[in-house]
Amino acid sequence: MVEKVITLENVSLIDFLGVENKNINEVASAFPKSKIVSRGNEIRIKGSTTEILKINDILNSLIEHYHKFGKVTEENVQNYLAMEAEAELPEQEEVLIYGTRGFTIKPKTINQQKLVYAVSNNDLVFALGPAGTGKTYISVALAVKALKNKQVKKIIITRPAVEAGETLGFLPGDLKEKLDPYLRPIYDALYDMVPAEKLRYYMENNVIEIAPLAYMRGRTLNNAFILLDEAQNTTPNQIKMFLTRMGPQSKVIITGDTSQIDLPKKQKSGLIEATRILKDIDGIGFVALSGKDVVRHKIVKDIIAAYDTYENSHESHTRGNTSGSNE
Repeated sequence: MVEKVITLENVSLIDFLGVENKNINEVASAFPKSKIVSRGNEIRIKGSTTEILKINDILNSLIEHYHKFGKVTEENVQNYLAMEAEAELPEQEEVLIYGTRGFTIKPKTINQQKLVYAVSNNDLVFALGPAGTGKTYISVALAVKALKNKQVKKIIITRPAVEAGETLGFLPGDLKEKLDPYLRPIYDALYDMVPAEKLRYYMENNVIEIAPLAYMRGRTLNNAFILLDEAQNTTPNQIKMFLTRMGPQSKVIITGDTSQIDLPKKQKSGLIEATRILKDIDGIGFVALSGKDVVRHKIVKDIIAAYDTYENSHESHTRGNTSGSNE
């Protein structure tokens, strides 16, 4: 890895870095394969030459912004990141597929477009972001497109059934009836993209397979487009098991929202661990979606922002009380 140091001169650190370095952390989250650390008036960047050049350009733009306006906000950072992302995306056909009700299905935000681009250039992609950002919907559309274009022979979609317990044995009904409540968002997306009769045929003949994560154990998934949804609820062993199922001529997308982990409190999320372990491997893409990518009701963006603000202030308050009790 290459290292670069940027020295901040004539800059108020709190106005540039943000409270608790929030602005720099925002930049760091957009480049998970690189390491960005702020110490005093120095910002140290470690990563590939390509990423360091991008980060350097963004930080220089933010420094210019600071000297012009006297302050850098989190929204300023997001805008500069968005401009960088838009500049690096090649022109491409936007429509992924045509839906069953006559509408077109295509990326609606820059980060959704980044997800499409990442999947076209990597066999394994992590798409992380809050609810409503379209990460699952776009992933299903990419899988259906690959199947229609005969790039793969089947689609496999899986989720950890945490709420029901992985065995699912105590729930009434057959396997499909037990799983349906946890896989409903997947079915909803598929019904938007594949005519009902054709979808029924695909599922009866295992061309499209929807199954709990536990049922992936021991398999090798060849010539398939595979989606692991809600991966924040996997354990480290589960996600490692899943990743090692990947066979030749396969594409894998792993989606998750690290702010909505339903695992027991003492259990680590396999998704968080995997992104740390795999961040430096070539051929693995990482796409971070945010509240700006929410394509549900417009108020959902405000809800996500309000919860983020509350949780950040609550964490700061908790840290303050803890430090006070130790004195």
